[in-house]
Amino acid sequence: MSSINPKRALFVEFAGVAKCLAHAHRLELVEQLAQGERSVELLAQRTGLSIANASQHLQQMRRCGIVSARREGKFVFYSLTDDSVLDLFAALRRIAERNSAQVEHVIRTYFQDRDSLEPVSRDELLKQTRAGLVTVLDVRPQDEFALGHLPGAINIPLRELEARLTDLDPSLEIVAYCRGPYCVLSYEAVAALRTKGFKARRLEDGLPEWRAAGLPVETSLSR
Repeated sequence: MSSINPKRALFVEFAGVAKCLAHAHRLELVEQLAQGERSVELLAQRTGLSIANASQHLQQMRRCGIVSARREGKFVFYSLTDDSVLDLFAALRRIAERNSAQVEHVIRTYFQDRDSLEPVSRDELLKQTRAGLVTVLDVRPQDEFALGHLPGAINIPLRELEARLTDLDPSLEIVAYCRGPYCVLSYEAVAALRTKGFKARRLEDGLPEWRAAGLPVETSLSR
């Protein structure tokens, strides 16, 4: 009489969850959903996927328990099931950073070329914000900012930055942030600000990590 090895049965299920994230498009969708709930249509637009392709990836992740969905009329909205998904995402990033030569090459040739300065930690930013020493700049699109942002942050999407430099106080250091530690928007914003004479640095990560650390988050409705 055969018996099921319970540990192996668990490992099979764990492997299924890992397999659900084993696709670059799905990781990109997770990054988008880490900003807040999103419709399939908007997720497709932000990731450059077709609606059908985005929907297929999202449905697969829903079956694995990575995302949840709700229907509102003819639209379906997705969100991450909980912050443990962000923990898994961060663990994947750390392993790749430490052990992948290709990841190291991309970081060195793109990200470090644009910003080799030490980023601002969450604790440091909290202290500077409370002391009124910095301008916190959110360079994500306006709809993402509305869903949640750092306290006191001002929203200037990257594409509007050059036209809105007069909105920034040149006497204060600017700390820019966006979707995560390798969000291109904040790197490009900091580089652009420095060429205009502003003192600017990046936050060490983004809004999802800030929220997951239990730090305060505002929405447009709470301001």
